[in-house]
Amino acid sequence: MEIGIALSNELEVRISEAFCIFDHHGDKYIDTRNIGNVLRFLGCVPTNKEIDEIIAATDSSENPGEAHLPKFMAHVSNLLMNRKMEPASPQKLLKAFEVLDPENKRFLTKEYFAKLMREEGEKFSEEELKAIWPVAIDPITGNIPYVFYINKLKHKTSIYDVAEAVKEEIAEKEKEKKK
Repeated sequence: MEIGIALSNELEVRISEAFCIFDHHGDKYIDTRNIGNVLRFLGCVPTNKEIDEIIAATDSSENPGEAHLPKFMAHVSNLLMNRKMEPASPQKLLKAFEVLDPENKRFLTKEYFAKLMREEGEKFSEEELKAIWPVAIDPITGNIPYVFYINKLKHKTSIYDVAEAVKEEIAEKEKEKKK
């Protein structure tokens, strides 16, 4: 992918690829309203507050309301290397689902799950719920078999694994410089 910005590691490549999906003009700027989408595409689970903080830190002074790739990449790389916005582990998700399933049926109904997602914690919009349904719902029963759903969520290499490797590389280079 030609982006016109030097990328020095796999983490920067992944961030730039996600960013460029939302760069509709090819000028390395995105509307700050898409920052949450970029982060989620990377596999992050940011709160609205975290998204607002990233917007504040990366909003362009030249083009207010837009984030420029180099500034965004530097800021988000640092957050990822410090494991910010990391999704819950599969074990933690399973425990949470089990709390919501006291009868141990091993599934939740779509209606019950939607009510929880709309009303509890960081509330989901109807658009966000519609995006979840194709992955979460068993098309035969119409329910959410949560063990199966959790397994679908952990299908790719975590951006946090990439960030950890880059962090270790940086630490090793710093250690070599001091010698």
